[in-house]
Amino acid sequence: MRKCPEISSFGLHLLAMGLMLCDHIGLAFAPQALWMRCVGRLAFPIFAFLAAEGFRRTRSRAGYARRLALGALLSEIPYDLLVFGRPFHWSGQNVLWTLLIALGCMELLERARAAASRERRAALAGVALLGGYLAGEVFRTDYFGPGVWMVLVFYLFSGGGRQRLGQLAGLVLVNALLPAGPALMLTAGPVAVVLPIQHFAVLALGLLWLCRGRQGLHGRWTRLLCYGFYPVHLLVLAALRTLF
Repeated sequence: MRKCPEISSFGLHLLAMGLMLCDHIGLAFAPQALWMRCVGRLAFPIFAFLAAEGFRRTRSRAGYARRLALGALLSEIPYDLLVFGRPFHWSGQNVLWTLLIALGCMELLERARAAASRERRAALAGVALLGGYLAGEVFRTDYFGPGVWMVLVFYLFSGGGRQRLGQLAGLVLVNALLPAGPALMLTAGPVAVVLPIQHFAVLALGLLWLCRGRQGLHGRWTRLLCYGFYPVHLLVLAALRTLF
């Protein structure tokens, strides 16, 4: 019997970084090459999944939040340089802020589960879900409020079986809420279909379902690689675009 392929969490990290790099190369140097942006749409669902898994597995949620906050601060200028062409721009913030907001929402949902009264559980859950979405929208973090919800989809629906149906429905919903952005025109004879490239993000589930909990390589150096790649590659691409 052939063994089903499996991807470790570290393997998913590497894969997501490669997909994100492809997306940002397309953004910086080939904005008309929509295939690169389509490939890149698969990156954020993987990072959202890893953020939810990291929240469950971490020994220190406070330490996890500090690492995300530091990464977000270090990434903001490189992000603004690549996306907006200037070192400071308030129209959008990098994706690590989105993950940090989602981390706070997951903490609130944990407290909601542990609350003694039904009213307190409902209040905390409402603040987590509605407040997290509004925070993403107000602060204009990358992927906005739906990006926060994408992380929560993987927090609320973890595992196989019916949980995967929840993940599929959740990703369809949050990607429908996101701005459509560029779109592909697919034609078959007289039939033409306009497909926003953001919808390709749902395909990431095929990769995520190959991860069955194995962590793979981990430690200080792998953590440094995963956190450092984001600001460094943004800065390098922004510099290369300026030079060439």
